[in-house]
Amino acid sequence: MLAGQIFAPRQIRLVDVPEPAAPPVRGDTGAGEILFQPELGSLCGSDLLYFEADYPEFQPGPGHSLHEVIGTILEATGERFRVGDRVLCVPQDQAGLCERFWVSEERAIPLDPRPPEEHAVLAQPLGTVLYALRKLPSVLDLDVAVVGQGPIGQLFCAALRNLGARRIFAIDRLASRLQTSPKMGATDVIEVGAEDPVEAIHRATDGAMPHLVVEAIGHREQQLNLCIELCRPEGRILAFGALPERVDGVRWGRLYRKNLTVQASVDPDFGRDFPLAMRWIAEGRIDVSPLLTHRFGLPEVQLAFDTFFERRDGALKVLIDFVGRPRSGSSSSDLEVPS
Repeated sequence: MLAGQIFAPRQIRLVDVPEPAAPPVRGDTGAGEILFQPELGSLCGSDLLYFEADYPEFQPGPGHSLHEVIGTILEATGERFRVGDRVLCVPQDQAGLCERFWVSEERAIPLDPRPPEEHAVLAQPLGTVLYALRKLPSVLDLDVAVVGQGPIGQLFCAALRNLGARRIFAIDRLASRLQTSPKMGATDVIEVGAEDPVEAIHRATDGAMPHLVVEAIGHREQQLNLCIELCRPEGRILAFGALPERVDGVRWGRLYRKNLTVQASVDPDFGRDFPLAMRWIAEGRIDVSPLLTHRFGLPEVQLAFDTFFERRDGALKVLIDFVGRPRSGSSSSDLEVPS
């Protein structure tokens, strides 16, 4: 079978690998395993950590990196699922870029048949957003700034709008992304470079500043210091973007003097967060269609990663189709939506 493998920084190819070995038979009452066949996946910013070789001590193996996938169960050793069930699956260690793999049944949830499948796959990233937001106090009537308007930042705007935030300031350096932000719930957009975000929000809030600031960038480009400046005294920062192990130059003294609270978030609850996100999408509480910009066939995996990494043609969510036709450079308007 085929699997993707990153063999050099920003270089990925398909390789032949053996069929996955069946898991050992469990003699206890623990969770079963499923043999999962991916059919549609979506690239995430955390996949770029492997693609860019941000983990020099880690050598990506076959299957890296993909973790937002939907597909079909081919075999099942537990009681939760049956052969033929269609599920959203989050593979262990993001090693989901292969045609079949075994995974614990606890890392999958049923696929809701109501939304288009390219919408349903986004229940994974939306689930991580909902998990982060339920850690916080109510956002009803609050002013919020979301720093970074990639797919995750856009989903934060949508979820915050649903939860009753008063004003949602979307901040990014790419004008193309800010064009999408109002469709996803932002009330105000600020293009870094065209104006200073601190000054712009200071004017817009008459100096009060946001109650909550979401850092949705992470990695090497993290903007913790900007979040500290944007947040009002005794406000809260949600550090969502995957941060490096060490972040030098952070103005902790400024954060301390402003009495700010920092909340981190990782590893959602499979029993609550992903099913809730699937329900929100199925019920139309969030329209994720503005995020769907590109779709490629599995043989075009290098082009898919390049498009996502380089943000080509306004790329937001880049899909990898394991079973469909290659659709190089297709836009959201070209995506086939089931009736």
